[in-house]
Amino acid sequence: QVQLVESGGGLVQAGGSLRLSCAASGRIFSDYYVGWFRQAPGKEREFVAAIRWSGEITYYLDSVKGRFTISRDNAKNTVYLQMNSLKPEDTAVYSCAVERGNRYREARSYDYWGQGTQVTVSS
Repeated sequence: QVQLVESGGGLVQAGGSLRLSCAASGRIFSDYYVGWFRQAPGKEREFVAAIRWSGEITYYLDSVKGRFTISRDNAKNTVYLQMNSLKPEDTAVYSCAVERGNRYREARSYDYWGQGTQVTVSS
């Protein structure tokens, strides 16, 4: 069993930055993926980024490449999503999740989810 708690969301102006944290408890193996997803009102949940727990592999949604960076601190059992140059279209509830296979882009493949944190980017 894995429990996830997100933090770090908030209100920021366009062009600003936020860092989201995903604190994990429970057993996470090196070949698991931790992903960040977002869901805006009236839209489908969208893959944003993923990192293999071992840390050597990362993936990003094309529209966030170069602006967002996913990383992890194994000692703290925490995954971060550094978001720079934020745009109003980044506004959504961001959630982290753990996936035990390799279908890291598919929300339905994830087994454990956090409660989500709101990110609002004003223009």
